[in-house]
Parts: sequence; structure tokens; C-alpha cells
Amino acid sequence: MNGETTQAIGSVAEDRPHVRANAHISSRALLPWVAGPAWFVAALLTWRWPDADDFPDTDILAGVFAGIGVALLAAAAVRRLSARGPWMIALGLGLAAWEVAQAKLLLLPRPFFGTPQDLLDVFLTDWKRLGDSLLHSLGLLAVGYATGATLGIATGVGLGRSRRFRYWALPFVRLIGPLPPVALLPLAMVLFPSNWLASEALMTLGSGFPITVLTWSGVAAVDPAYYDVARTMGARDRFLVLRVALPAAMPQIFVGLFMGLGMSFVVLVVAEMLGVKSGLGFYMQWAQGWAAYPNMYAALLVMSLMCTGLVTILFKVRDRILGWQKDGLKW
Repeated sequence: MNGETTQAIGSVAEDRPHVRANAHISSRALLPWVAGPAWFVAALLTWRWPDADDFPDTDILAGVFAGIGVALLAAAAVRRLSARGPWMIALGLGLAAWEVAQAKLLLLPRPFFGTPQDLLDVFLTDWKRLGDSLLHSLGLLAVGYATGATLGIATGVGLGRSRRFRYWALPFVRLIGPLPPVALLPLAMVLFPSNWLASEALMTLGSGFPITVLTWSGVAAVDPAYYDVARTMGARDRFLVLRVALPAAMPQIFVGLFMGLGMSFVVLVVAEMLGVKSGLGFYMQWAQGWAAYPNMYAALLVMSLMCTGLVTILFKVRDRILGWQKDGLKW
């Protein structure tokens, strides 16, 4: 009898991991179906609980929440929400908590802290100015970053391949490169004929320095045997740079491009706030001056999406070019 009891207990103990695993799988399968109802809760609270003040677009906001809930239920039905389910639940409940705390109870001081209705109203009424500011920021960023990347890669290749070029250029790189570009803003405003050109020059400097250093490191680390093999096959200097040095240095170059892009974002905002009278940075400065804090938060959200999107595109390009090293740098 004792043996049978011991065997039964042992079999139950062996089954417990499977029971726990099945319960874990069931909870993961259930989570996507909770995301939609979480947004329905946010919609119901927004619609039925009276506002503490006369806030705009409450009914529209409730409709937006409900629409997102329907979309999430549809995504759960086609099994496209398994990985993002917990995040969508947290986002829906977080927005519901924000709505209750500020729009219904006014727990946070106004106008510094707005409501979800205020943010939605900015996108509904001022979308044209926000879109124009976004286009100006993208244009300013594209020119400065592209110029910095081109000059940075060219300078890095020169430092890695030419001893004479390294002798003359390296002191300038070490002297000027580590300087914060923002510190040179007053000087740039004097040296360049327009604020736009000054901002582009500072963005070129800020993005070009990390790209230069990391391109130089990547080119200098190339095994000399690769060059020797290429020379024995009749390769000239141009081939050695374009077909040997640059492909071998690509992992380092993309690290520099990532760091340079982050520096470009910093210079972009400072330049638009202090010099260039357009763009998202200027929009934020204008909103703060008029105490239009919902507009400022809307610009911050748009800027965050812009920066995240650009970094994501850069990593997509990197993964496409360096398919053999997708796990080398995470984003």
C-alpha cells in the first residue's frame, strides 16, 4: 500500500510541471482577448463618467477607444496579437487611469497636465501645423545627417588607409570632434549667413564625429591579408576601398551611423528652439511660450515617433546589408 501511495505521489509530482505549463499556455492564449475589453473599459469610463470641466471631444475620444477595442478583438481573432497583448492591455488601462485622474477628478494641476481630450483636440485642430513642423524637421535632419554621414565615412576611410592624411587630419578630428555641437551654436550663428546653414553645419559636425571614429576603427581592423590577396589579383586602390575596406568595416560603420543619428536628434531640437524658426523644436518652444502644454505634449509625441521610426529604418537597412550579423546590434 505504501509503495502504491509513493508511486501515486511521484506521478502527481511529475505531472505538476505539465499542469503549470498548460496553465501558462492558457493564460498566454487568453491575454490577447483581454486587450479589447480593456479599451472598452476606457471608452465606457470616458463616455459615461461626467467630466470635471468642459473638455473638448469627449465623445470622439470614447469612440476612438471603442474603435481600438474592436480592432484589437479582430486582431486576437486572427491570432496577430499574442506578443503585443500585454502591452495593449497596459496601454488601455493606463489611458483609462489618466482619463479618470485628470478629466474626471482633476487630480493634477492645470494647465501643466492636460487630459486625453486635450491631446486629441490638438491633433484634430492643429494637425496641419504639426505636419508642417514635422516636414521641416525631417528636411533639416536629412540634409545635416546625410552630409555628416558622407563626410564621416570618407574621413574615416582616409584615416584608416592613408598615413599622410591621418597625420594632417587627426589633430583636427581630436580637437573639434569631441566638442558638443551645442557649445558652438553662438559661433556658428556668426560664421554662417543664415540660421539654417548654421544648424546644418552643427548637425554635420555632431553626426560626423562618431561615424568618422568608428569607420576609421573598422577600416584599420581589416586584415592586411585581404588587401594582399586583392592586389595579387590586380586590384587598385579604389577597388581596395570600395570592395575590401568598406564591406569589412560595415558593422562598425553602422554603429557610428546609429550614434550619429542620436546626436543629430539633439542638435536638431536645440537648433530649432534657438535658431531655426520652424520644425517640431520651434513648435514646442512656441507652445510653451503660450502655455499651450497639450500642444507641447503632442509635439513631443510626434517627435518621439519620428526618432523611433528613423532608428528603426536604419536598423532595417543594417539587417538587410549585414544579414549575416543581425544579432550584433539590438534595437
